[in-house]
Amino acid sequence: MNILFLCTGNSCRSQMAEGWGRALAGPGFAFRSAGIEAHGKNPRAIAVMAEAGVDISAQESTRLSDEMLAWADLVVTVCGHADEHCPALPPGTRKEHWPLEDPARATGDEQAVMDVFRATREEVRARVEELLDRMEKSEAASRMSHAASPAPSKESAS
Repeated sequence: MNILFLCTGNSCRSQMAEGWGRALAGPGFAFRSAGIEAHGKNPRAIAVMAEAGVDISAQESTRLSDEMLAWADLVVTVCGHADEHCPALPPGTRKEHWPLEDPARATGDEQAVMDVFRATREEVRARVEELLDRMEKSEAASRMSHAASPAPSKESAS
């Protein structure tokens, strides 16, 4: 399952989601993130993820490409702007929207701003965990339904 997280600038929310996906998912999942534009990585996003033990410093801030859309089985938009400006998806690619507030717009002193980034980090983590749980249950149910399907009998095959 290839999951692409899409945001406006690929600097905070989508970067966090990609990092959590890589940190929390089992085998069979791959993650990327992109932006409608590329704004560069936000150092506060890197810092709060590091506090949680997830290193996103090597991830790139990238602009969405047709190749990324073709790669993805699921596109998760993490802001309203990306949801509104998401291009048409290839057939079979699913889309999901998470309306996350932009922590980069937080105001106040450094502690207040970092608290907003930490809250976003935890919301993104919870959403990624829920997504992975849903995907794993769906995959398990699919395997069980295939296993429960009777094999065609020789009589019906002739």
